[in-house]
Amino acid sequence: MHSVICNSAVSLSPYHSCRRKPNRLRAKSSLLVQKQDTQLGEPLSDSVSVSRRLILLRHAKSSWDNRSLRDHDRPLSKSGKEDAVRVSRRLQQLGWIPELILSSDAARTKETLKIMQEQVQELVEAEVHFVSSFYSIAAMDGQTAEHLQKIICRYSRDEILTIM
Repeated sequence: MHSVICNSAVSLSPYHSCRRKPNRLRAKSSLLVQKQDTQLGEPLSDSVSVSRRLILLRHAKSSWDNRSLRDHDRPLSKSGKEDAVRVSRRLQQLGWIPELILSSDAARTKETLKIMQEQVQELVEAEVHFVSSFYSIAAMDGQTAEHLQKIICRYSRDEILTIM
């Protein structure tokens, strides 16, 4: 049995608004995935259906104090650090603690995760992979969802129910 996300094209954009708050860390809506029988291609009965959650999170606000830094190397701003604390606590309140964290390898995403882990101990227990292509693929219009699906399938296992 494999989750639908690894066996077919799935829309990974569960929210519809294109309006974005500038420079704010946001927890996106979660995507629930139902398992299917891969031999028959049909959903399994409700008694064995499993919900999965995919949390899409943007890094906190980066600092532009040092203009000589490459974009990839920018640290968080003061407000970005505060936002990382707030969103980690909110994820904990919602019970949205991922077992698997897939992240860009940019400095600000690593710093965001570090701050979140300092606030919420359960985040330290998650399996973490820094994926360099997450930094560059976002600039490739129309490629992000398919790439994200491939990376999730590479690192996920059936027992992982929440991915960030």
